[in-house]
Amino acid sequence: MTNRRDFLKASAGFLYLQAAATKRREVSIGKRRAKVIDVHGHFVFPEELDVVKDTPLARFVSNNIGPGGGEQPSSLVLGPERLRVLDEAGIDIQVLSHQGGWWYGADRDLARRIINVQNHKLAEWCSAHADRFAGLASVAVQHPEMAAEQLEEAVKKLGLKGVGIAGHAGGEVPFSPKYDPFWAKVQELGVLVFVHPGGADNVLKEGALRGRGDLGNIIGNPLETTVFLSRMIFEGTLDRFPAVKICGAHAGGYLPSYIGRTDLACDVRANANCANKKHPREYFKDQILVDSMIFTEEGLRHLVAEFGAGQIVYGTDTPYKWLSTVDLILRASFLKDAEKEAILGGNLMKLLRIT
Repeated sequence: MTNRRDFLKASAGFLYLQAAATKRREVSIGKRRAKVIDVHGHFVFPEELDVVKDTPLARFVSNNIGPGGGEQPSSLVLGPERLRVLDEAGIDIQVLSHQGGWWYGADRDLARRIINVQNHKLAEWCSAHADRFAGLASVAVQHPEMAAEQLEEAVKKLGLKGVGIAGHAGGEVPFSPKYDPFWAKVQELGVLVFVHPGGADNVLKEGALRGRGDLGNIIGNPLETTVFLSRMIFEGTLDRFPAVKICGAHAGGYLPSYIGRTDLACDVRANANCANKKHPREYFKDQILVDSMIFTEEGLRHLVAEFGAGQIVYGTDTPYKWLSTVDLILRASFLKDAEKEAILGGNLMKLLRIT
């Protein structure tokens, strides 16, 4: 009778053969090979379940490693299938971050153990596939001093390139001085922060987006990112840490599409009580970036018109199946070749110090 280990071993062997048979797409712009770097890739390691298996947090891992608690690895589990997907999509390097921030309610001891396995396993994977992957650390944002320590270890000892966080910790956007130890460490290390939302349960009443259409994802995720970035601007956090660079997932939520209203708020609304020193759009020139998950040529054109190609990076949300292909950028008639190269990989090469 085949046990779980034999099944996984056989499956892995089959997938490696599949991956090897996949022709790798190479992207060129003009007559020059263009490096494609995807900022928005997700993962889960089955070993995380060993830490949380007897806690209410176990479902956040078990639901993502396949039916029956891991008998058949899902696409979130890194392996040959992920390499095949990257090869088909023309992605040279994928930047991995852990989604959801589901550990933000954990006490210090449990949070430390969760982050330890996440970051160490991610570092092992990236080291073993150094030409194809880069990693963004997980941290326990709810414990800011510990988060700073975790980030420093991840960058200096494990070789991770930055940090991924959710849009809130226990309902609280991390803009207040309480979180300054974390932001101070981000600034000191000079690393990118990738913000990925989890459904905006911090701003919506329970059940508000239930029903048809997957609105928790379609509306909730962009909304959470919008609130996060707006708080970071209006509360003055970005002014306290002017070297911090943040990339907002899903094209930065709704903020880029309605930046005009946001830009005027402090000038025309007497009750706005803004702490920011600059107009909101100014932060998109040097501190805030967005990924390219906008799906339409007109949406991409608008992002570029508002913020410039230098503030946009390529993203796919792999392994989730969105139509975020390199062809959206390659076929954009309003982009110069240099701008296409910047969005597809050049901007991230500089930010993440990828050579």
